[in-house]
Amino acid sequence: MTPSSSPAPTSAPGSGASRRSFLASTAFAAAAVASGTPLLAACGGSPSAKKEGATSGKDAREILPAFVARNVVAPDIPSENGSSAGFTTAIATERLKTSVARKAGRGSTVRIMAPLWGSPPSSDNSYYRAMDEAIGVRTVWQNQDGNTYDEKLGAVLASSDIPDVVVVPAWNLTGKIPSAVNAKFADLGPYLSGDKVKAYPNLAAVPTDAWQRSIFGGALRGIPMPGSYVVNIAPFYRQDVFEKEGYPLPRTADAFLTWAKEATNARAKVWACDDMKWTAFNIFGVLPGGDKALWWDLRGDALVNRVETEEYLEALEWSRKLFAAGVVHPDARAGSTQGDPGNRFTAGQVLVYNQDLSSWYGKSVEQAARNPGFRMGAFDIFGHDGSDPVLYATQPANIWTFVSGKASEAVVKDVLAIADFCAAPYGTKERMLTDYGVEGTHYTLEKGLPVKNDDGNLQVVGAFDYLGDPAAYIAHPDRPDITRLQVQWQQRMGAFTRKTSFYGLTVTEPARWTNLADDFEQLEDDVVRGRKKVSDVQQAVSEWRGKGGDQLRDWYRKLLDETGSAAGSAADH
Repeated sequence: MTPSSSPAPTSAPGSGASRRSFLASTAFAAAAVASGTPLLAACGGSPSAKKEGATSGKDAREILPAFVARNVVAPDIPSENGSSAGFTTAIATERLKTSVARKAGRGSTVRIMAPLWGSPPSSDNSYYRAMDEAIGVRTVWQNQDGNTYDEKLGAVLASSDIPDVVVVPAWNLTGKIPSAVNAKFADLGPYLSGDKVKAYPNLAAVPTDAWQRSIFGGALRGIPMPGSYVVNIAPFYRQDVFEKEGYPLPRTADAFLTWAKEATNARAKVWACDDMKWTAFNIFGVLPGGDKALWWDLRGDALVNRVETEEYLEALEWSRKLFAAGVVHPDARAGSTQGDPGNRFTAGQVLVYNQDLSSWYGKSVEQAARNPGFRMGAFDIFGHDGSDPVLYATQPANIWTFVSGKASEAVVKDVLAIADFCAAPYGTKERMLTDYGVEGTHYTLEKGLPVKNDDGNLQVVGAFDYLGDPAAYIAHPDRPDITRLQVQWQQRMGAFTRKTSFYGLTVTEPARWTNLADDFEQLEDDVVRGRKKVSDVQQAVSEWRGKGGDQLRDWYRKLLDETGSAAGSAADH
């Protein structure tokens, strides 16, 4: 069994990547996405829902589902230091377990809106109907272009006609969308909080941190896609070229720059690296990007924002030096609109690039037939001066399934039946059907491994795998070596990973400050490419503080003082 949680994963969305890999690849590209009273009590999906803050501590524990582990198939590589679990062997069809004892759906028709990259399948295809039959529901999919999903999402949430189910990625929680989520989606606590979740055994096995992250507006509104919290952007290198040329792996920022100058040969169209900004942030121990709640951390008695730190400036300055030295591929200067860094890497035009960890499998499989000598590795992230790195946890969930607050109880229960089915663990019949469809219709077995046919590649993509997921895992029975490399890299990096003050919390900022830091990502790109100076960042930080950054700091500090950190309130299952 080769679950689609690890297909050719870091191909761009639309390549057949599943919900898990879609998150991984898109998160890399979209990472930068008045005082209020912090939330201290749960509340329902109504106009009275709290509009700002977060829920943690005792109040969260009263909302969160109980955790009940499932050991359907023991992983070959257990999770360690926050890593995914690893499966290196296929499970024969006759040995697949059953994780859903009965057809739990009661026949509701459920309208579902979700993002999709590429051409959507027909609305009445054989995969949708096979899943419907297995679960006991009737689904009607309203697939939307993932590239403009935020626009569609905003329009739908502002209307009176909201589908029964809406999938929302974290990077779309901008503008008025967070307040709409709090006001218009159902409180699932009456169905899932505490021991109630045991009616849905696969959902009960979802890690508590992921559920904590799914509390919006004081209520458990989201069904999460759980993920490893270990840094997911790896610095990949052409291992075959390094070995051929005798290049040592750099262990300091200065050594990397020295090597990069040696390895670059513009005349031969070989550059040392692509844009390394994201790896620079990790090398220099910068607080996470992405979710802006993670931009804040308590250091001593002071709450600081990532853009105020020396590490942030040092990382930008080092990245700027790489561009200035001419060791970065010239197309990278134009940013993401100019070519694909992964293609430059496989073509040998760049020897190092950073991308989601799942690219290890995708690129290795892609190149196996084209270039048998191709091999890629991933540097262990090092501290800029050669010391141990300081890494920060990413959020434990970044995509959610929400249910309309207008949905009937029958529809809510049928949605939960869908989610429980789709959250089946590796090694089960439900997981195989969700990821591959029906044998003979959507895939065939080749040497014991499922291989999708044309119908499978068109239909079994970006649908039910959005609606539920088990705890993070990596499984490549066709390439067990890659599975081990990925999980072991996570385990090593996880040993140096710490959680920030707002890890695991979904924070709704006061509306007047939500866009306060939006310009920093563009400024970062301008600085590293030499179009702006580091001093311009310092000036921007000063302006940010004056326009509301200091007030926002006070708001976050009050929130932390009154609710506490989720890192200490939810068990690390």
